[in-house]
Amino acid sequence: MQFTIGGLQKTSLLDFPNKVSAIVFTQGCNFNCGYCHNPLLLKNQSKNDITVDVIFDFLNKRKGKLDGIVITGGEPTLQPDLKLFIQKIKEMSFLVKLDTNGTNPDIVSELLKEHLVDYIAMDIKAPLEKYSVVVNRNIKTEDIKKSVNLLLNSDIEYEFRTTVLPSLISIEDFNDIGTLIKDAQKYYLQKFEVQSEINDSTLVNEKNYTDEQFSQIIQIMKKYVKYAELR
Repeated sequence: MQFTIGGLQKTSLLDFPNKVSAIVFTQGCNFNCGYCHNPLLLKNQSKNDITVDVIFDFLNKRKGKLDGIVITGGEPTLQPDLKLFIQKIKEMSFLVKLDTNGTNPDIVSELLKEHLVDYIAMDIKAPLEKYSVVVNRNIKTEDIKKSVNLLLNSDIEYEFRTTVLPSLISIEDFNDIGTLIKDAQKYYLQKFEVQSEINDSTLVNEKNYTDEQFSQIIQIMKKYVKYAELR
């Protein structure tokens, strides 16, 4: 199976809403966000001995104790056998949450059509016109729009979320983000926090918006989506 694993977190109470989950991290990403706190995954440099067989053995032992599995990254949709990996997890009667950056809408569409995912969290990095600057890659923003529309029209739970750096995203930009994901179920703002490792060390002194400014952003987003919160 072509599915490269960068890490495993055996238990989480936070990453899959209202579920006890394990988190599988995949290697590799087609973005190069400066604030990424998993730079070893991004650059395919994470060293471990975790194979898919190790994951499946672990899950067999956790039946009845875990509700679901979160597949995150990196960017999971880059994995050639993502679908096969998820199928095997579903055969073990676990729920599946997928984290994605939305650059592979065809894969997202296939997973939705075959009912292989129960929850999707999609990152909205910026207004579409700023995407390439924020992710440090030239990308097709049309693919981002397609993935957004797939989730908006799906029958599963989903959320959109944005990590906020004031130097990259202005308060006014959130009107454009709101328009992009209009009528979404849930949207979360995530404060930028310096982790032990960060992709671009020049951002360590980056300052967040104030609580008052975050409240202002939430009020903007509530004009467009059904639920908005600072996480």
